[in-house]
Amino acid sequence: MATRRHDPNRKDRIVDAAIGVIAEHGVAGTTHRLIAAAADVPLGSLTYHFSSLEDLRAQAFQRHAERMSVVYESHFLHVHTHEALVDAITDLIHGDAGADTADWAIAYELYLAALRDPALRTVTETWMRTSRAVLERFVDPTTARGVDALIEGLVMHKTLSTAPVPREQIRVIVERTLGAPQ
Repeated sequence: MATRRHDPNRKDRIVDAAIGVIAEHGVAGTTHRLIAAAADVPLGSLTYHFSSLEDLRAQAFQRHAERMSVVYESHFLHVHTHEALVDAITDLIHGDAGADTADWAIAYELYLAALRDPALRTVTETWMRTSRAVLERFVDPTTARGVDALIEGLVMHKTLSTAPVPREQIRVIVERTLGAPQ
């Protein structure tokens, strides 16, 4: 009888591998086989730990959102003035806040998947609520919602554009959106 390999981190490794596969291949191109290969586990491990590919993707999206929320929050830790807030938001949009192209690719895959799968909307709504809560330390809830949408939209424009949006232009947009210091 073969001895069973002790691998207590296998489920976590599979979820992390799924994040990488989604970033590289998108939701439509993500398969059990690609994830198993990326995690270096037998294919059967996926069906042992997850009820379906949708379940695995949901857990991967949840983990990614949680990780990005920590990065997002830490980006605003040293913001104590209106000017510092403008700079922090500008840096976040411009790409100087710890999120890379793969991180945004996963985010956009999540948004698209959530359009078709209402169960994923709890992940997106929690993530958006967490982002707004960070912003609400500096601005009122309505402005926080608008700034959150501005960040998402400008990052999408920056990511998809063939000509980069200059940092100075992003800063002007952020300043105008936030208005004068209160």
